Amino acid sequence: MDSHVKDQTQIILDSIGDGVFTVDAELKITSFNHSAEKITGIKKEEAVGRQCWEVFRASICEKRCSLKHTMSTGRPVVNQAIYIVNLRGDQIPISISTALLKDEHGEVIGGVETFRDLSIVTELRKELTRRHSFQDVISKNKEMQRLFGILEQVSESDATILLEGESGTGKGLFAKAIHTLSPRKTGPLITITCGSLPDTLLESELFGYEKGAHSTAFKDKPGRLAIADGGTLFLDEIGDISPALQVRLLRVLQDKTYEPLGSTKSLKTNVRIVAATNKSLDKLVEEGKFRQDLYYRINVVKLVLPPLQERKEDIPLLVEHFVRKFARLSGKEIQGLSPEVMSVLMAHDFPGNIRELENIVEYATVVCKNGLIRIEHLPDYLKKSKEAKIQPSTDEKKPSFKDVERGYLYEALTRNQWNRSATAAEMGIHPTTLWRKIKRLDISLPNSASSRQE
Repeated sequence: MDSHVKDQTQIILDSIGDGVFTVDAELKITSFNHSAEKITGIKKEEAVGRQCWEVFRASICEKRCSLKHTMSTGRPVVNQAIYIVNLRGDQIPISISTALLKDEHGEVIGGVETFRDLSIVTELRKELTRRHSFQDVISKNKEMQRLFGILEQVSESDATILLEGESGTGKGLFAKAIHTLSPRKTGPLITITCGSLPDTLLESELFGYEKGAHSTAFKDKPGRLAIADGGTLFLDEIGDISPALQVRLLRVLQDKTYEPLGSTKSLKTNVRIVAATNKSLDKLVEEGKFRQDLYYRINVVKLVLPPLQERKEDIPLLVEHFVRKFARLSGKEIQGLSPEVMSVLMAHDFPGNIRELENIVEYATVVCKNGLIRIEHLPDYLKKSKEAKIQPSTDEKKPSFKDVERGYLYEALTRNQWNRSATAAEMGIHPTTLWRKIKRLDISLPNSASSRQE
């Protein structure tokens, strides 16, 4: 190639916004464009002639070099997300693509890699996460946002808080947030799961015992109340404790005193109680299974956590969070979910709530080697659910696209209490567009909502 063609080629490369470099058969850099200099902080003169891994020090250089993989297999890599280390030692998130370089005879003479700086995208994602997260709880659901506001107010007090919600809705995370926001944050947060222990053992764990209190009490043992002194005691599954233990717990809440097993001496306790249940304590009180006076002591502030089925707009946020978490733990380059997988998750009812979603994503990242999580990477029960939905019906008429759109829009409107502005914001469309869809799909608005936009 003459010098004039080389100069033209370099001008073209330098005009490209993405970083571009080429290597020879030994993976030594032969060209390095202006954007590559800007992203890495390394001058072209310093890069050319060196091995590519010496320049980039990327997260995949040692074991899973994409350029080496392309040159050995002939298969290109497209938009793989990795990190490189720049001249200052900072980690830079980039997206890379690779291809072979061939001469005029079709012989492979090296490789080319393009890379795009994802720093701005990453910062935007972080900012979005910050807006939709509270401590470790992630949600953009209106009810959850309302609960976040209440938490900030009540956490500063010592008021007892009751968290009600189905299993897997995040009651433990809420308890942690309450403790972290409270003046007791420097003290311990102690958790005891009431439903997992028999009554006698639970009493021993909660109150402690003195030496000789029972056959295996060879020395004094402090209970969780003593260990949590100055901090927060989280009583999970409180609806499962026996009536006898309810009486003892009532005294703790009333007088801030208790006696360890085998002791006649009362001890003072300085703890903040946060209780949680996946049952309706109101109903248990009506059935005589839970003391009314204890219920009123616990139910100073009650927060009811909605199930995931009622906050499906949070699924994409939670999925992204879990994918990043488990991909980082496994050391894999998981880019996200295919649209088909996301549609399966959005259609699923999630009886196990967020915990079930987390388990699904963890399983998928285990069986997915790299790239996108697809249908084949989902647990069997979700794959079967998908297959059942796409089986042709023999005795029912197939729903039309209009039927599907009407059903989706109706569900979105009811989820937002027929508030058209909120529904339009959730769907990412203008309220006027939403109104046209309502008219076109013949959706009848309730009388109370026919004129309500805000």
